[in-house]
Amino acid sequence: MSTVGGERLGLPGVQVQPGPGAPALPAKLSALSWIVSDTATGQVLAAQNPHWALPPASTLKTLFADTVLPKIPTRAVHKVTDADLAGMGEGSSLVGVLPGQTYKVSDLWLGVFLRSGNDAVHVLASMNGGVAATVAQMQAQAARLGANDTHVVSPDGYDMPGQVSSAYDLSLFARDGLKNADFARYAGTWKAEFPGGPNTKGKPFEIDNTDRMLMGIDGVPRYDGLIGVKNGYTTNAGNTLVVAARRGDRTIMATVMNPQDRELNAVYAEARELLDWGFAADGRVTPVGSLDGAAAVPSTAPKAGTAGDSVSAPSRAARVSVGASGSSGLGAVGWAGASGAGLVAVAVAAGGGLVLMRRRRYAAKRRRQALPRV
Repeated sequence: MSTVGGERLGLPGVQVQPGPGAPALPAKLSALSWIVSDTATGQVLAAQNPHWALPPASTLKTLFADTVLPKIPTRAVHKVTDADLAGMGEGSSLVGVLPGQTYKVSDLWLGVFLRSGNDAVHVLASMNGGVAATVAQMQAQAARLGANDTHVVSPDGYDMPGQVSSAYDLSLFARDGLKNADFARYAGTWKAEFPGGPNTKGKPFEIDNTDRMLMGIDGVPRYDGLIGVKNGYTTNAGNTLVVAARRGDRTIMATVMNPQDRELNAVYAEARELLDWGFAADGRVTPVGSLDGAAAVPSTAPKAGTAGDSVSAPSRAARVSVGASGSSGLGAVGWAGASGAGLVAVAVAAGGGLVLMRRRRYAAKRRRQALPRV
C-alpha cells in the first residue's frame, strides 16, 4: 500500500497508538478498509488498510462535487437534452431528471447528494464540458489532493473496470468538500423539493437523503451531530460510506468500505462505532498519520520482522474475503490488481475457505440484487 500520509498507513491491518485513557477500538469491525480522522487537524486517529484500492460506488461523487461545484454557478439554469443523459449505466440510481425540462443547478446538486442521482451527475458533467473532460478534471483534482489511490472512469461512481479509490482518498475528498459551504449544505440536507414533470403535472416532489444515518430511518438511529457526507452501494463495491459529525469544536470523520457483515445496515453500525470511538479517543491517541499527505509525519512504523505496538494483521477470514472479491467482475484492471499481487497470493493460499466465501458471497448477492446502485 501507499505510505502517503505516514508510513503506518501503508502497513496491513489495524493501526492505532493508544495513550493513557484511550478507549479500545470496536471489537467486531468487518469492513475491508476504514479510517477515522479529525477533520480540523487532519490527524488520522486509527485505520485499517486505508490505502487499499477498492470500488468506491457513489462515495466517488464527493470528488465529482469537489471538481465541478466551483465551476458552475449554483443559480445557473440548464435545459436538459437526451445527449446530456447518454451513457448512464444500467440500473443507475436516478433522481428523475427529464429531457426537455429546465433545471436550476442547485436542484441538480440536491439530486446528486440526496438521491445519488446519476442522471443529475451526467447533466452537470455535460454542462462542465462532457463526461470525458470531467473525468480528466476529477483525476487531476485527486492528484492535487494527494489521492494517488484513485482511478476515475465514470464521474458517478458506477461500477466500471479499473475504477477504484480508497478510504484514505475518500476522506481527502470529503475533507476538501466540507470546506465549501455549498458542498456542506448539500451533504447535510435531509429533504428537498425537486422539480416535477408530466407525471406530477409540473408540481415539485419531495426527495429524501438516502443516507439512513442522517435521516434516522429504516432501523438506523440518527447520529447526534451528524453533518452528513455521502453513502454508496454497487455490486462490486458493496456498501461504502463517508460520514462526519460535529460535537463542540471537534469534527470527526469515518470512512468505511465494504463491510463483510452482510446485515443490511452493517455499514452504518460500523461507522457509528468508529465515530463514537473517534470522539472518545481524540486527544488520547498518538495519530498514525495525516490527511495532509505532504505533511511530515513522524515515522512510528514497527521495524521489519516485529509486530509493532497495537498493530494487528487482518484475520484469515477478512483476507480470504479480499482475495475473493478481487475477481468479482472488475476485469484485468480490477481493484485487486491495483492493491498489489499479495492479495492474489492470499486468495490462492486460502484454498477451500475461498470456495466457502464465494458461496456466501453468492447468497448475499442474491439477497441484495434488488438494492439500487447508488
